[in-house]
Amino acid sequence: MTHTSHARRWAMAALLAATAVLAGCASGPRQITSNVQSYASMAGVQLPATYRMELLPSQTQQQSFAKVEAAAEKALQRVGLTRDPRPDLARLVVQVGATASQGRAYHPAYDDWYYGPRFGFGMGFGGPRMGMGMNWMDAPPMVYYRGVKLVLRDQQTQKIVYETSAAYDEVWMDDNVIWNVLFDAALTDFPNPTQGSRTVRTTLTPPAASPAAPATR
Repeated sequence: MTHTSHARRWAMAALLAATAVLAGCASGPRQITSNVQSYASMAGVQLPATYRMELLPSQTQQQSFAKVEAAAEKALQRVGLTRDPRPDLARLVVQVGATASQGRAYHPAYDDWYYGPRFGFGMGFGGPRMGMGMNWMDAPPMVYYRGVKLVLRDQQTQKIVYETSAAYDEVWMDDNVIWNVLFDAALTDFPNPTQGSRTVRTTLTPPAASPAAPATR
């Protein structure tokens, strides 16, 4: 079997695997795995507590960040932290961070070092290329990365009392769901989490289908 045949076989296997994952999530529960890191020092902070959210100028100017901000606020509410309409009186200051990116999954069959252009030209079997490449047929599945971070600071002492982050990368993506899942995962076991890194799994159950309307004659 030729080098090209091996590459195409790996490409088809990866695409079939991605298709199977996507098909499964449409018909049954989906499990989201988040990589979480938390560090806490909440001694002296009485809960429930209020907070004000401190946003960067770049965040307030991004229309898409409103979705991230809303997801963070919901997750904080669920652990007993309420956004104070009088920011100066809040006990805590919350800083929110979010990262989003995407890229093709890596596999040696698509490695640019082997299959990409060299000396100004190439056959292109590793992905979209000029010339004789097979383009989309040889492209590995897209992987999406999303990450969130929360930093809580005592407004009275300016001491950081809680720092937590959660990250996710998979072939499936729905930002309306993932931001909420990640902030909830980041606040798992608040205010006394396991210090350091851990894995948090969240099971999403699809909504039950509405019963069909009775047929009329």
